[in-house]
Amino acid sequence: MVSVSLPPLPESLSALRDLALDLRWTWSHETDLLWDHLDHHLWEQTRSPWTVLRYVSANRLKRLAADGGFLAELDRLAKLRLEYLENPGWFRNTHKPSELRGVAYFSMEFGLGTALPLYAGGLGVLAGDYLKTASDLDVPIIGIGLLYQEGYFRQMIDAGGNQLEVYPYNEPATMPIEPVVAADEGWLTISLELPGRTLQLRIWQAHVGRTTFYLLDSNDPLNSPADRGITGKLYGGGSEVRLMQELVLGVGGWRVIETLHGDIEICHINEGHAAFALVERARNLAVRENLTFWEALWATRAGNIFTTHTPVAAGFDRFDASLVYKYLPYLGGGLMDRGVKKADILGLGRADPLDEREPFNMAFLAQRGSALTLGVSRLHGNFSRQVFQPIFARWPEKDVPIGHITNGVHVPTWDSIEADRIWTEACGKERWRAPADTLSDSIAGVSDNDLWAMRGEARRHLVQFVREHLATQLRERELENSLVQQAETVLDANVLTLGFARRFTEYKRPNILLFDLERLSRLLLDVRHPVQLVVAGKAHPADIAGKAMIQQWIQFDQQPRYRRRAVFLEDYDIALAQELVQGVDVWINTPRRPWEACGTSGMKVLVNGGLNLSIRDGWWDEAYAGDVGWAIDGSQIAGPDEIDTRDARSLYEILERQVVPEFYDRDASGLPRAWLARIRASMLRLTPSFSTTRMMQDYLERAYLPQAQAFLARTADHCAKAKELNDWRNHLKRHWHALHLGNTTVAEDAEVTRLSVPVFLGDISPSLVRVELYADPAEDQEAEVIVMNKGESIPGAANGHIYWTTVPSGRPAEHYTVRIVPQHPDAFVPAEVQFILWQR
Repeated sequence: MVSVSLPPLPESLSALRDLALDLRWTWSHETDLLWDHLDHHLWEQTRSPWTVLRYVSANRLKRLAADGGFLAELDRLAKLRLEYLENPGWFRNTHKPSELRGVAYFSMEFGLGTALPLYAGGLGVLAGDYLKTASDLDVPIIGIGLLYQEGYFRQMIDAGGNQLEVYPYNEPATMPIEPVVAADEGWLTISLELPGRTLQLRIWQAHVGRTTFYLLDSNDPLNSPADRGITGKLYGGGSEVRLMQELVLGVGGWRVIETLHGDIEICHINEGHAAFALVERARNLAVRENLTFWEALWATRAGNIFTTHTPVAAGFDRFDASLVYKYLPYLGGGLMDRGVKKADILGLGRADPLDEREPFNMAFLAQRGSALTLGVSRLHGNFSRQVFQPIFARWPEKDVPIGHITNGVHVPTWDSIEADRIWTEACGKERWRAPADTLSDSIAGVSDNDLWAMRGEARRHLVQFVREHLATQLRERELENSLVQQAETVLDANVLTLGFARRFTEYKRPNILLFDLERLSRLLLDVRHPVQLVVAGKAHPADIAGKAMIQQWIQFDQQPRYRRRAVFLEDYDIALAQELVQGVDVWINTPRRPWEACGTSGMKVLVNGGLNLSIRDGWWDEAYAGDVGWAIDGSQIAGPDEIDTRDARSLYEILERQVVPEFYDRDASGLPRAWLARIRASMLRLTPSFSTTRMMQDYLERAYLPQAQAFLARTADHCAKAKELNDWRNHLKRHWHALHLGNTTVAEDAEVTRLSVPVFLGDISPSLVRVELYADPAEDQEAEVIVMNKGESIPGAANGHIYWTTVPSGRPAEHYTVRIVPQHPDAFVPAEVQFILWQR
């Protein structure tokens, strides 16, 4: 077993352990001075209280145990932590415990901070921000993830500008986590049956303020060497390792929930990687309540929520059917004994459940196992309806049941010291711990002098950071000492600073600024109004094109004429991102629309008075207004090469004609008044709107609370409602083929048009279906769905009725088509039942 014990602590210092294990220090910096005082060198090197505590000398601890001032400060901070943990927060103060007992939040990656490197990019950083917000708002949420032995790679750049990947080992003893210990049993482990063997999973926990975060780890000595490596690398290995990771996360993760938090109503999966949790949840209920699998799925699906982040179908995890077949018999042992065939489970992951050639799609499984599927921005929700259309092949795109809740960022994680001071003075310390409609009113009173002073301090801090970071990376490239020394002169704290930091991949177009080197050179080297650039980002180890783009930037900023104005910083991570978003004046984002599902990095500059210049994709499509930033249209009206050329020229034009002149347009007191008005408008309107505080409130009101009530209704009385729904669906399936529609009769007058149609329902009761009149969007008219009225029975017909309705006479009758869809007051149609019959 791995030891996670600390060196012996004097009794008077025992509170240090709890402070170090509570990851609230990743966003609340009230303890920073304490750790700095404990060991300045360790704190500067790691910024990890747990690491400081593990490596501080015994002599230093002994001296501090006798230091009355230090002990008093430790006692004060320990009491502040307990006050935060024990006093009810916003959710407990405004909602009854019975409204929501708990949410289990599954994600393949979590980005809480550099001390817990279990993330690759935006998906993980969002998940980390989500857990932090759950803590601040006191929402009963549990996180479920994997403890990777190496996680994602760390980036190094060699002397030739090539990206190198290194994988430092994640030693659990040096991470702020601890084993989950079961009473009388020791370290909690979960077993998972795999072909020919049993996999043992160790369970760890991290404390994120009020929120608990569980991590599953296959690196147990009882497992084979190959199985110990299942949780080796994040997104590492081939298809089979990836499938096993997703089984561990989904099946193993839900078993952790059943073991430790059995009363949870909501299972929320962040992307499709954890979709097997939905299968395991249903299987577990089926065993407990003696149900068929399908009855249990009807019960649990009401409490399942799926957030999709992928803008194109090619981005979903898909597995060959033969590989999935190999593991299906072991998927929650006993599943096949509860009315399930292998083909049935495979069908849940296919657009056409009967197409044996189609691969198994985790996103399709996630959608079919969830009552609610959500995109991560308004635009992404629109495009997701196209992506998931194959599951709803006969339904119009507007009816595909994909909504959206736009992502946000955990503001306290990303604000600078100066920004935090300004917001605290204007809005109070509790400003992000509750939804606040009037937050912007308070910040409106901040003076131009204070805003500009904040921006100047942020820029100075960034310049200093960049110089130190650059000097380190140049030394590690073994470059000449004269070049390393030049790092001390890069950038200028008074120059307009642009930031671009992304995963380097083709669709994000990280090299669009290099499109016209002559124009870029004029921007950077202008004597009176210069511009400077800070760039960072990683390419996936297998992305050759992405690595080549990084090399282009390295070659560009190494040219002597640009060294002081353009810098590429290696090893982009949360710590580096925090420095960038706090210091840059303008954040640039240039994805090829609509491939940026949301793109939260630009949200992180808002609280710090940074501005956005972006393609109108993801969140910026709904956030943009002319007084808060700048937008490149990015519309898809030509081929990729033409679009790239147009967008690059537009970017240069906006910089040359709008951004640069406005930044340097100063009044007699030296202040850029128009620029400051834009900063104020951005801070006022956008910071609260694109925070995770708002996002969490949206999830509660539109997802968690209503779905929790639906789940409880379906599971009451030994799942009576779920059984009823399953019988309803099966009855429709057996008899749907017999439904048919006659011809529509139209009667028009000056004001209304009456449409009527004979409907023959066979063995299906009229109460089980709804007859609708449907019209597609046309010119300036929106799509329409009108429920038709059941009129008189048709003489001589078996269960035949005339259905009718009236519509305003302004729209031609030929625009309308009659259709029949399922109807049940407790079902989510078409998310759960896709039957539909159209008039021919």
